[in-house]
Amino acid sequence: MSKSIGPEAQVRRLREVLSRLSEASLRISESLDVDTVLREVVAGACALTGAGIGGITTRDRSGQMLDFVTHGLRPGEHRQLLDLPQGVRLWDYLREVAEPLRVKDLSSHFATLGLPRHALMERSFLGMPVRHQGAPVGLFYLLDKEAGREFTDEDEEIMSLFTSQAGAAIANARKHRDEQRARADLQALIDTAPVGVVVLDAHSGQVLSINQESRRIVGDLGAPGQSAEELLKVVTVYRSDGRETALKEYPLTRILAEAEVVRAEEIVLEIPGGRKITTLINATPIVSDQGEIASVVVTMQDMTPLEEQERHRAEFLSMVSHELKVPLASIKGCAATALRASSVMHLAEAKQFFRIVDTQADHMSELIRDLMDAAQIETGSLSVSPEPVDLEVIVDQAKTMFTSGEYENPVLIDLPLHLPRVRADQQRIVQVVGNLLNNAARHSPESSPIRVEAALKDHLVEVSVEDEGPGIPAERLPYLFRKHARSGRDNSGAGPSLGLAICKGLIEAHGGRIWAEPHQGSQGAGTGLGARFTFTIPTVEEVETGVEVEIISKSARSGHIRKRQPLILVVEDDPQALGHIRGILENAGYHALATGDPDKVRELIEARRPDLVLLDLLLPGRDGIELMQSMPLLAEQPVIFLSVYGRDETIARALEVGAVDYVVKPFSPTELIARIQAALRGQSGPLEPFKVGDLYVDYEKRSVVLEGQQLNLTTTEYEFLRILSINAGKTVTYGQVLKSVWQSRNSDDVRVVRTIAKTLRRKLGDEVKNPRYIFTESRVGYRMARSNMG
Repeated sequence: MSKSIGPEAQVRRLREVLSRLSEASLRISESLDVDTVLREVVAGACALTGAGIGGITTRDRSGQMLDFVTHGLRPGEHRQLLDLPQGVRLWDYLREVAEPLRVKDLSSHFATLGLPRHALMERSFLGMPVRHQGAPVGLFYLLDKEAGREFTDEDEEIMSLFTSQAGAAIANARKHRDEQRARADLQALIDTAPVGVVVLDAHSGQVLSINQESRRIVGDLGAPGQSAEELLKVVTVYRSDGRETALKEYPLTRILAEAEVVRAEEIVLEIPGGRKITTLINATPIVSDQGEIASVVVTMQDMTPLEEQERHRAEFLSMVSHELKVPLASIKGCAATALRASSVMHLAEAKQFFRIVDTQADHMSELIRDLMDAAQIETGSLSVSPEPVDLEVIVDQAKTMFTSGEYENPVLIDLPLHLPRVRADQQRIVQVVGNLLNNAARHSPESSPIRVEAALKDHLVEVSVEDEGPGIPAERLPYLFRKHARSGRDNSGAGPSLGLAICKGLIEAHGGRIWAEPHQGSQGAGTGLGARFTFTIPTVEEVETGVEVEIISKSARSGHIRKRQPLILVVEDDPQALGHIRGILENAGYHALATGDPDKVRELIEARRPDLVLLDLLLPGRDGIELMQSMPLLAEQPVIFLSVYGRDETIARALEVGAVDYVVKPFSPTELIARIQAALRGQSGPLEPFKVGDLYVDYEKRSVVLEGQQLNLTTTEYEFLRILSINAGKTVTYGQVLKSVWQSRNSDDVRVVRTIAKTLRRKLGDEVKNPRYIFTESRVGYRMARSNMG
């Protein structure tokens, strides 16, 4: 305190300081808003010290600035103070001041430290750190003492008093802020908890707090718009020991107080009208320091999902029992009938009984397999053995199994050409596709088609099975792949099925996923919404190189590695024969591509270019010889006929149309493999590329390059060029072109041939009068010059 003033002035000065400090202390006790308190502290310090500007900055435990409260600055000046050049360095310096700092000109002081000067800082300065319990929490500063004077020792004493008040204010505000944040976090945790939480007053029974899950549980009992608090007033409680209590007559808190603590007790809540809900209750009384129960915390869990799960479990056991009883009843009936027969049973009748027993035993075996698969999926012990496999083979095998079963829905397969192979356990994915086909047929009209499609998405193949049934309600979609779930697609009463649950487990074991979605029928009105089930499966990463790719076949698992697996196309409509032949081929190290549909042969040859074709003589709607005569693309392949007919005339006809061999059924695996090996040895391998002038045709890649640029040809244009180039040097007649390219036997309509020749010439840059590549033989056909390769 200055000694130049008299005692009375000193007393007045002290009273003013005490008054300001009292006001600051009162503000701290009245308000927990840190900005309000700090402004009061800064304003008091400025008034007592004669400072024109004052401020307090606070920081958190990591050193980051939290608050910046100023007094005496206009808004623009406050912004300038925040945006000082190299302001971060300036404030970092001031923040690290450990003792009071008092200078005549702050800007000059900064200059001596190598920091930038600023006009706003060309003033006297007094600053000191704000501490609480010894830890720094901020900076308190004063600027621009009146009349341009410097701050004094007395100012520093006054400021130190206000600094202690500021430290207390900052600490209280932080404590309040932390408590508010913790309370908000706790409240958010309680509100979002999956368990209902209710806090009740021990004396009045009034609800003190209720979270969202409690409102939902209790709200399910009442009418729309009726609050949970209103419902609790009319709820009747049924305890597990048989006691029945109306809350309005006997507060729940008294029940809980008598029982002290309730742990996992099933309690039924019921309202007038009969609506009720079962809950699992835990209750804990909260005891005050005086030993009295102040409140009761009740947690409740809705038992409806568990009751639903138990219901599904019972339905599932009932379904399994029923499914086992049906084949057992058939087997028992056949056995009882045979035992009671009074005479020797006719052979045909006995065979029929044995056929029924065999079929029903297979049915039981499939059900047991499904149950074992479901158990392995639930325990995580399901294993698969993925190998490179063609999706066409999987789909065709699944279709064959489906069409030989009880359903008669036609299956339409639409797979894009050049799909990469997938990495799959073949029989497991056949099982998946078969389950989806059966599921589609079960919920579709008998005559409606089922469509199987595929698409390549990144490194995955998406396979879809679509039907034209009644569709799937949107609310049932999330539950379709659960073991106990009903399909929800109709009112037929069909119980839960394992099929979709097993599909999900098998696909996920392959690293894919499966989902369902409603699908609008593609045949117009009246077809129903239908459903679309889609699953993904990873593709095989195959690297194209200039050498043959080595593949380990089934027979190579013992350590022998073969060159590229020969691809054998099997055209056979008998499912048992098809499976037998496929097994022989795969065990011998060949890759089998199978179909029972003659109309798919051309597409498969174009897409996969097999090394050899095994062709059944008798096919649906036509025989194999007719198929070869009508399909030149097939006749160009090495073909071995398979047939039960061994007449010389039939064998001669087959060889005349171009077959390389004819094998009579039944045959041994050794014989078939020997015939295949002989046929493959007799082949010269894939056609060499064709080159004439600047035109280059690669038959393996189905590519055409002209003058170094890839040509974009249609399928028809490429086939026309291919026929001409492989017969280079010879004239190809109009009839031969029609038969080879368009599969037409009408050799009179040459207009289409001339049209395609015209468009192809235009793409090759050929002139009719001076051709380089395609030459016209007037009224006969076309020819190309011989290849100059090699």
